[in-house]
Amino acid sequence: MSLIPFNTIANTITLNYRSILNYFINRSTNASAESFNAKIKAFRSQFRGVRNIEFFLFRLTKIFA
Repeated sequence: MSLIPFNTIANTITLNYRSILNYFINRSTNASAESFNAKIKAFRSQFRGVRNIEFFLFRLTKIFA
């Protein structure tokens, strides 16, 4: 029996224990950041990719800021 999967989970918890505890102490999550990321991805997919990054960032700030 291999312990590699268990060690992987243990390492993940060790590296992220502060954010895990933060949820249980403050009930705070990164849901707002994930939602904003989804909006950016949807906006980007409407134009089939981004060629001019400066214009893309300009449009993002005008729409979502």
